[in-house]
Amino acid sequence: MRPRPFALLAGILLTGALAAAPASAADGTGDKGFTITDPRITESSGLAASHLHPGIYWTHNDSDDGPYIYAVDSATGKTVATVTLSGIGRPRDVEAISIGPDNQIYVGDIGDNLDGSWPYVWIYRLPEPKVLRDQTVRATQYIVKYADGARNAESLIVHPKTGRVYIIDKKEDGGHLYEGPATLSSSGTNVFRPVAAVDLWATDAAFSPDGKQLVVRGYFGGIYYDWNGGRIKREGRLDVPLQKQGESVSYSADGTRLMYGSEGSDSPVQAEDVPGGGPAGTSPSGGGSSSASGDGGTANGKVKVGAVAVGVAVLAFLGLRRLRRTPDRRH
Repeated sequence: MRPRPFALLAGILLTGALAAAPASAADGTGDKGFTITDPRITESSGLAASHLHPGIYWTHNDSDDGPYIYAVDSATGKTVATVTLSGIGRPRDVEAISIGPDNQIYVGDIGDNLDGSWPYVWIYRLPEPKVLRDQTVRATQYIVKYADGARNAESLIVHPKTGRVYIIDKKEDGGHLYEGPATLSSSGTNVFRPVAAVDLWATDAAFSPDGKQLVVRGYFGGIYYDWNGGRIKREGRLDVPLQKQGESVSYSADGTRLMYGSEGSDSPVQAEDVPGGGPAGTSPSGGGSSSASGDGGTANGKVKVGAVAVGVAVLAFLGLRRLRRTPDRRH
């Protein structure tokens, strides 16, 4: 998704500070962070931890790329497989990726740069390949409409237990969680209906592996929710790292880390502890902390300090106001 001018300005001011420190991919620590080195991946807009291949993350470009998803090794930052989706039309604005039950990958072609110009959007589903190699995999295509009219969205999530698909629209003053049908239909239109407010200008979201926690990120912050059977309860704010253009988030496969991605060439994926510092979902509130506490290591903490020094004025005016002044816990 192309950012608004203020997001671009903030990204420019933060780039120098973020570039000054090396991404932690160089030490091969995987879920402690890595850099996507594939020169083809310049607009990484979604991120999902593999269910079948430890240390592998699936990603994709935003638009103007084609029907491709990429398997990136978090130990090296290198692409180890490129999967071409067949059986679908030409993707328009791919913004999200999520993996549901039975190792099914869902790709969200749900972006709309004009915020309501498309009468429908698409979701593609394909099985996660058992072997990591360049290959073509046939996908199922689903037509999606919203009950209350067309809109822009960058967040698609699939509940890991029920397999139900959800979308969060992208609104500066906060959007909504949209629930899809219990089972998607490939022969008709799938109507998504708003079920809960989300207090963020959302660029991506993710479920914890056990399905008990939902995290939503934006350019400058994030919120985590107790899933509560779909009746989400806000639990607190996330410790989202400062990035040039923060577009993606995924839990690590074991649920202990949140992996935050950004667009751009050689884009970093930065790791933070989940709220509470342990596997997500060990308690209904995911730990009860008012914000995620981990720094992702000393080096990462230094990156944050430098970035804050450069970007604090921008964040004060442009970023923090995007989080509504609401209590950290709702009922």
